[in-house]
Amino acid sequence: MADIEKLRKNLEDNGFATSYFETAEEAARYLDGKLDGKSIGIGGCMTAQQMGLDKLLPAHNTVYWHWLGGSAQDAATAQVYISSVNGLAETGEIVNIDGTGNRVVGTICGHEALYLLVGVNKIAPDYDKALWRARNIAAPKNAQRLGRKTPCAQKGDRCYNCNSPERICRALTVLWKKPNGIPYAEVILINQELGL
Repeated sequence: MADIEKLRKNLEDNGFATSYFETAEEAARYLDGKLDGKSIGIGGCMTAQQMGLDKLLPAHNTVYWHWLGGSAQDAATAQVYISSVNGLAETGEIVNIDGTGNRVVGTICGHEALYLLVGVNKIAPDYDKALWRARNIAAPKNAQRLGRKTPCAQKGDRCYNCNSPERICRALTVLWKKPNGIPYAEVILINQELGL
């Protein structure tokens, strides 16, 4: 079981605001109430979809999400960026792996605000285990979901550091601190298993 108070303190020491919700519905209402009249970019984010943000946010914001027909270029220049993470260490490190760069770039610079959505299944005790989770749990599941022809998708058990042209693990970011290029960044912790 994750130590949420320790995690929040470490994230806040690293410059991130934090919030905690028992359910995805509560977290979605919070975010929906906080964002109004904004341009919002969303990376490939099953957590946001599971939270219903694809229905809530477009009602009063301009949302750029390639799953809704928007472009990654528009998402990259939006005022706000929303993403989930592949691994979050209780020690405060945030790990993401990406194939096209939209998620890793979107979490580093170019936005007025960044919101990172994290279900409890993404939390690991330390950086090494968060990185391991991103590579060996999240990436193979995402490769399977996308129908990629990679060893990790076929076997579903771990990263094989393959050379497949369909490989989705092409870029890695670790946020040790809130990036200077983003004035406001918040990690929204949710006491439910969400995403991969």
